[in-house]
Amino acid sequence: MIITHLSSNPNFLITSPPNSRAHKTISNPSQATTRKCEYFDLHKEVIPYNKAWEWQKSIVKQRQCLIDLDQDCSDTLIILQHPPVYTLGAASSEEFLKFDRNNTCYDVYKTERGGEVTYHGPGQIVMYPIVNLRYHKMDLHWYLRTLEEVVIRVLSSTFCIKASRLEGLTGVWVGNQKLAAIGIRVSRWVTYHGLALNVTTDLSPFQHIVPCGIRNREVGSIMRLLEASSSPNGIGKDTISAQACQLLDITYKSLLKEFSEVFQLALYHKPICNMNLLEQNSPTCL
Repeated sequence: MIITHLSSNPNFLITSPPNSRAHKTISNPSQATTRKCEYFDLHKEVIPYNKAWEWQKSIVKQRQCLIDLDQDCSDTLIILQHPPVYTLGAASSEEFLKFDRNNTCYDVYKTERGGEVTYHGPGQIVMYPIVNLRYHKMDLHWYLRTLEEVVIRVLSSTFCIKASRLEGLTGVWVGNQKLAAIGIRVSRWVTYHGLALNVTTDLSPFQHIVPCGIRNREVGSIMRLLEASSSPNGIGKDTISAQACQLLDITYKSLLKEFSEVFQLALYHKPICNMNLLEQNSPTCL
């Protein structure tokens, strides 16, 4: 297995095996029918990080088996929340931790994604797209920018928040505040890991790290921005605080809509019980 860092962007890693099947492309994908995407709705659930991580790796393994059989007919999306946890990318530096990794109240995971350290916790919606880029565009810069576009559209269309990209940095920003962090892994053009959008998140745990290795910038959330502004739809501070769950629901629905439109995917809900079956039926490929 060859691991390659692409360009100077540390937010993604791509792996490719030394066989020709890894480079198979789809002819005229724009002329094909709309590709399906199965999604698992766990946005109200707080799922341990290691469990969601295992789910992703199991789905990727299944998908690669199907690719080898020319039977990969659907992408996958998992949406959930995590309990408080810090995660590091494959090449992350521990200099961005402001605590002793062996003496912390939160779990810390070193993962195979790109990017530096970040924090996940309740009130943050995490999206894990497992997408075969052969059916989209085999360009990781395009994929990162497209994930950013999903969030930018959500903030604009649903909350009238003007968000943007910052040159040379990955993620979605409102002024000096980063609202969405992105870190991915790509194996044989199948993506996993993904993006995390702060909705009602307690932001204090970010103070114990240098988020994404970027100094002198802040982390924000949708709720804090709405509380700090006079929102056009008349939602007041007390109402926003009292309706945190509703805010999560609204954001989740908007994320689904924009993800479907931006990636041109037809979403199909999959029962949560199917996630447990993954642990029992992990495929073996010859």
